[in-house]
Amino acid sequence: MEPLFILENIDFAYKEGRRVLQGASFDLHAGERVALTGGNGTGKTTLLHLMVGLHKPQSGTLSAFGRARHSEHDFHEVRCRAGLVFQDPDDQLFSATVAEDVAFGPFNLGWERRRVAEAVDATLQKLDLADFHDRVVYHLSYGEKRLVALASVLVMQPEVLLLDEPNDGLDSAHSARLVDILQQSDCAMLIASHDRDFLKKVTNRAVKLADGGII
Repeated sequence: MEPLFILENIDFAYKEGRRVLQGASFDLHAGERVALTGGNGTGKTTLLHLMVGLHKPQSGTLSAFGRARHSEHDFHEVRCRAGLVFQDPDDQLFSATVAEDVAFGPFNLGWERRRVAEAVDATLQKLDLADFHDRVVYHLSYGEKRLVALASVLVMQPEVLLLDEPNDGLDSAHSARLVDILQQSDCAMLIASHDRDFLKKVTNRAVKLADGGII
């Protein structure tokens, strides 16, 4: 079966000249849960952002779901099928209430109102967040925001989850809940994290970013 993502010889440098990726290649297949490790500044976040088109490589090719992706238009479909959860939930959550934040993605995809309401309720229930429906987002704890950010992606029923340090700063209770959610998910996953114990619980393969490449 063809990989969901194929990255070949990807080069990327930021405008100030800092080169992060150089000849990086990586495949993600259906059913895989891949740990993405590497030191600070090696390009883990950059790689995740490249996969959904938030950055564009200077050279190399990126294919997703059977098609080469180049333009912003190409990546619209990718973002419908691959959900990125940012490292900082405050970069992802911006609505007044939890329900509004979780509903934003489906509305943006053009879902009709009743379908959105049902999907929001079902997702919050699945994540044991049903009581959060009308909670004000900025009153939530950091760990609660992380779970709501994940809900805002899962509600769109993605095929792939791209998670950037998903358990960073979580207490043991929220981390355990996150592990349960990920273990029960059918999505393919690429999870950037420094927490090896966490990764052992939720991944089945590991790659490492070092010297601009993927090992």
